[in-house]
Amino acid sequence: MPDVDAIVVGAGPAGAAAALELARAGRSVYLLERGPFPGSKNMYGGVVYGRILDTLVPGWWDEAPVQRWVTRRATMIMTGHQALTVDFRTESWGRPPYNGATAYRPDFDAWLAGKATDAGAVLVTSTTATGLLRDGDRVVGVRTDRPDGDLTADVVIACDGVNSFLAKEAGLYPHTDPANFTVGVKETIALPREVIDERFGVRGDHGVDYEIVGCTGDVPGGGFLYTNTDTLSVGLVLSLPALAAGGTRPEELLRRMKEHPAIAPLVEGGEVKEYSAHVIPEAGYDMMPELSCDGMLVAGDAAAMCLAAGIWLEGVNFAIGSGAAAGRAAARALQRGDTSNEGLAGYRSRLESSFVLADHRKLRDAPHLVMSDLAQRQLPGLACGVAERMFRVDNPEPKPGLRRILRQELKRNGVKVRDVVSHSLRALRTFG
Repeated sequence: MPDVDAIVVGAGPAGAAAALELARAGRSVYLLERGPFPGSKNMYGGVVYGRILDTLVPGWWDEAPVQRWVTRRATMIMTGHQALTVDFRTESWGRPPYNGATAYRPDFDAWLAGKATDAGAVLVTSTTATGLLRDGDRVVGVRTDRPDGDLTADVVIACDGVNSFLAKEAGLYPHTDPANFTVGVKETIALPREVIDERFGVRGDHGVDYEIVGCTGDVPGGGFLYTNTDTLSVGLVLSLPALAAGGTRPEELLRRMKEHPAIAPLVEGGEVKEYSAHVIPEAGYDMMPELSCDGMLVAGDAAAMCLAAGIWLEGVNFAIGSGAAAGRAAARALQRGDTSNEGLAGYRSRLESSFVLADHRKLRDAPHLVMSDLAQRQLPGLACGVAERMFRVDNPEPKPGLRRILRQELKRNGVKVRDVVSHSLRALRTFG
């Protein structure tokens, strides 16, 4: 007899959601975490979008450990000395059911894992799953780094993060092209709450989410700046191959962004409390592994379920959604007594009918568009150049008109009209 019905490896949002669903279904489940507590190994500087939590923890906003509710969402396009920002704000995002919130992952992960343990899951910390146990081709458990630490189960759910060792060992990843990955670097910068409120034009528990393009020099990528209660999360997401080839360290690129005239006044006087880095599965749908095999499912970052689509930069909600689907599918397979690959096929079906795979499939071309040479190197200069010319008053010269400005800026930035048209059509097909 196996030790438990299910073993979930990784107590991040995906693993916690899977364990929660299994425990609620009355199944015995171990939730393994390599750190001393859930979230202890996580670097995170982003926004939690809570709609997926509505079904798991109704009224979650009354208890989840959030920092600020995001009521301003801004996209900034910059060159070395310019910045053009589209800034949207709404008061409706500052009241239930809320749209998104900044959060610290150690707090958030511990809270969600606590929901799983409250439901009956057993959290096992400071324990690393070092490999799979097999019976022929079937996964029947995991090896751990504890003495006599082999654990057996009818089903294993791998939520062990990007570049999942368990998914690789199971043969579910056909390849791991470095071009599919980025590295995220982040500083947590302390500032008094009242200073953050004043600089970002917010009050109370309202906050701001900035996404930035054109801030990474010769390395394709993007930047972010999020407000927490009394800190800022400031960072970059950088192409892994380009970063390795370019020779510039990520902390240097981050320093340059912080010194940009559009960013420097926002972070001035802050004290860096933390610096961290994390590999991110950038290519989304096109790099996803097989999601199941006999006795095993893969969810969250381990399944490359991170949406890097420029307009939308989301991960935690896809992790929770996929983890919950994995937990429900595993519980159903256990009820039927069939945890073979065929018996676990309900997992894929659940993902197909939800936002998880629907959004990834629809936006599968978005990462390539965002990381393209045109979007990274040429369009920021074009957009900022057109804006500067439009708003600049050159009296006594007559105003040149938009078409003339556009022609001149296209030429100055080396942008071909056919490339803009082609890129725009691809973007329309992707985002439309």
